[in-house]
Amino acid sequence: MSLFSLARRRTSIVAASTVVLSGALLGGAVRLAGAAQAGAPDPAAVVAAQREAMTALAFMDGTWRGDGWMLQATGERQTFTQTERVGPMLDGAIRVVEGRGYDAEGETVFNAFGVLSFDPADERYSMQSWADGRAGSFTVEPRADGFSWSIPAGPATIRYTATVADGTWREVGERVMPGQPPFQFFEMTLERLGDSDWPAAGAVPLD
Repeated sequence: MSLFSLARRRTSIVAASTVVLSGALLGGAVRLAGAAQAGAPDPAAVVAAQREAMTALAFMDGTWRGDGWMLQATGERQTFTQTERVGPMLDGAIRVVEGRGYDAEGETVFNAFGVLSFDPADERYSMQSWADGRAGSFTVEPRADGFSWSIPAGPATIRYTATVADGTWREVGERVMPGQPPFQFFEMTLERLGDSDWPAAGAVPLD
């Protein structure tokens, strides 16, 4: 409500922002104290469980580049150069992913951002992603040789399956309909370029 009021008023931006931020921090401290009193899990134990679980996706870390193709709604096959960069944040409790696709002229034709996390309460990996003005949260299933994730689409399921081995990341997108064979509409094959300090590097210094 405070942020909504701030957006409506559009006045005293600095002062109001400070009040809102201070209130949010104080409210967060009060909620954490209440949760501790109520017997909620120790935050340090939760973070440790998240960090341990996220090591299952550590093979994604680094920078990647390769070729890809995707079928348009018209049936036309669009080719592009795809890049990905992946790295840990919050001391390894989450992983951050950015994907960029480029056309033959080097123009960005696709840009997506995602946050991979693990919830110890329900033992579920998930990805919150943003692309093309849309956002969504999807279940991720790590495997020994990669991972998969899917998007419900009415009677169909959009399924992405990635295999990562020996420095190669191959991912296939398929539309799955009941009683029909999967229909492939996307594929990319990337080679690992090397390590990266993104996104953890560049924190604001103390002085």
